[in-house]
Amino acid sequence: MKDMIPMNTQLLPANDESLSLAARLLADGQLVAFPTETVYGLGANALDAQAVLGIFAAKGRPGDNPLIVHIHDRRQLADICEVTPDALRLMDAFWPGPLTIILPRKPGVPNEVTANLDTVAVRMPSHPVAQALLRACDLPIAAPSANRSGKPSPTAARHVFDDMDGRIPLIIDGGESDVGLESTVISLAGDKPCILRPGGITQAMLESVLGPVELAGSILRPLEKGEKALSPGMMYKHYSPDGQVTLIEGAEADVVEALRRLYAHAAGEGHRACVMCFTEHMDALRDCAPHDIGSKTDASEVAHRLFNTLRLLDEEKMDVIFSEVVPPEGVGLAVMNRLGRAAAFRTVQAKEITS
Repeated sequence: MKDMIPMNTQLLPANDESLSLAARLLADGQLVAFPTETVYGLGANALDAQAVLGIFAAKGRPGDNPLIVHIHDRRQLADICEVTPDALRLMDAFWPGPLTIILPRKPGVPNEVTANLDTVAVRMPSHPVAQALLRACDLPIAAPSANRSGKPSPTAARHVFDDMDGRIPLIIDGGESDVGLESTVISLAGDKPCILRPGGITQAMLESVLGPVELAGSILRPLEKGEKALSPGMMYKHYSPDGQVTLIEGAEADVVEALRRLYAHAAGEGHRACVMCFTEHMDALRDCAPHDIGSKTDASEVAHRLFNTLRLLDEEKMDVIFSEVVPPEGVGLAVMNRLGRAAAFRTVQAKEITS
């Protein structure tokens, strides 16, 4: 892995001057963190293998975890991947936007980008700052989320600075990310379209364009021994705060009571404990250091708040965290994909606590 040389990290507002600097750094084989509509990305020239290795060094990311290539113009795909008719339909419907498409790769894409797979992941972000940067450098940019590997993804520039200060030369501040969860990843490289990572573009939305779309079995479970990560975000434990997260499932009243009891027990043992709960349960759980993750009726709001909440828990040095869950449907599937990995799939049935 490429060695990481400590450096001064600039955190600059998005403007013509900072974007020009970012474009020069990227062309020179260096790294730049920038906002997208999903989360902040850590970018390098996707066609420069040495530059891409710098991403893995800065993040402490395993080399078997593929990266997503960001573009601003479909013509850039000619050097990157084979574009299928289904891919064109998805691009027409959802690009620019939070959808990543996995396609057969072209020979010019370095193995460091694809984790030696014969496919490559591509997307066109809709965030105006990301678009401006991609146009300014006119390069395909490989960019995972701009956090240390395994930590919650950054949805604000200050999160990136917390993780990357001294590790990269530049962070472009473009405000908070809108979506709050990484892009949906769909593979078109197999016999049938298959969602590998859920996001804001839901299965139903994709099926409205393509017809039947499968869901990968690994979405709500850890990878099996020897199973390759075909998409970013598939590791067993990922998106995790420093504290231990446990998910509480069951009927609403049982979950609220279980959260009370679990919090009281953990706090009684001297832990810095808290609960992540829906807005509707904040009052009932007011004595349990509650953190509001949004309404139980709005999975998109929960998605938007999730990573920011997990990072806040690190700032507060919480070491035991109990969380409500959402139904794994629509955007809720994306929320549970992230929460499951944040908890390393540690789940408790509320009835086991309350009965």
